[in-house]
Amino acid sequence: MQCKTKLIPLALALAFAGAASAQDTIRIGHVAPLSGPNAHLGKDNENGAKMAVDELNAKGITIGGKKVKFELQNEDDASDPKQGTAVAQKLVDAKVKGIIGHLNSGTTVPASRIYAQAGIPQISPSTTLPAYTRQGYKTAFRVVADDGKLGGTLAKYAVQNLKATKIAVIDDRTAYGKGVAEEFAKGIKAAGGSVQIVDKQFTNDKATDFSAILTSIKSKKPDIIFYGGMDAVAGPMLKQMKALGVQAKLMGGDGMCTEALPRLAGDGLLEGNVVCAEAGGVTGAQEKAFEDFRARYKKKYNQDIQLYSPYVYDAVMTMAKAMQDAQSAEPAKYLPALKKVSLQGVTGNIAFDDKGDLKDGALTLFTYKGGKKTKMEVVH
Repeated sequence: MQCKTKLIPLALALAFAGAASAQDTIRIGHVAPLSGPNAHLGKDNENGAKMAVDELNAKGITIGGKKVKFELQNEDDASDPKQGTAVAQKLVDAKVKGIIGHLNSGTTVPASRIYAQAGIPQISPSTTLPAYTRQGYKTAFRVVADDGKLGGTLAKYAVQNLKATKIAVIDDRTAYGKGVAEEFAKGIKAAGGSVQIVDKQFTNDKATDFSAILTSIKSKKPDIIFYGGMDAVAGPMLKQMKALGVQAKLMGGDGMCTEALPRLAGDGLLEGNVVCAEAGGVTGAQEKAFEDFRARYKKKYNQDIQLYSPYVYDAVMTMAKAMQDAQSAEPAKYLPALKKVSLQGVTGNIAFDDKGDLKDGALTLFTYKGGKKTKMEVVH
């Protein structure tokens, strides 16, 4: 009997300790494709999120008078809209305090409805489809410029800098690929003059054989082929362009503008034959912060950043800053602070307009030389 009396206070003490610990842990959901053809980009995103959380925890952040620990709940959407909405509901049910993701527009947009209904703030590090922030959801934010700017900038460069007169367009029919291709085509049309879109072709995000569409395009003798899609398809497409003797530059958006493209394209990556744009970009003094991040990432993971990890890192830091500004991790309480947040991130200044879009979003134009992704210029 005496032994039981001593055990009761101990059990209560352990229970209270567990409750206190749970209160001090802030769980954030992160979603990206960790399987499938875009898994290398998804893992890069996950690494960026982990790096931000590790650094926040090392600093010992205090919110609402309590020292907190950030924790990630990573989920795989496999770039599939159905799986994306399933993991979105899973994260809502887990009562996470915020969402970083998704990577693809095709999964981000349907998932955003679920987060909005639950009132959970969502910051996408890579979704460029304009529709994402045009749905009227107060919870949707992004830290990159959208397809309107990306496609329009590439179209302007094609006409003014590359002096193209005949252009072919291919897209992979995903929300991202179709969207960026349409914005590029709008930009070409706006350029006027003698520039023509001489062919439009479609593939899918898992295709490996492009001989039929490339043969059709070759007969039109375009100066440029614009591809709306990801690097997993753009790489093999470049190989087949070379094999078929297609004499045209390949242009595309951030989905194909990766460090992995040389490996995926092999000998199809001809010197300076690819021009692509990445949403984001820094110049001057900000370049040092970006390069410091690159060095820390390489040291931590023993590999180079692929594409979006710096934006994921900034997205996590932005969410944490809003929580600190509001002195609360409760979504309803820190959401107003997120709308007004201002953070000097590694990808530039993070601040949002009334739709949740990044203010003054930059783009960086790249090509590939010596098998390396090479920056050409930053455009605001």
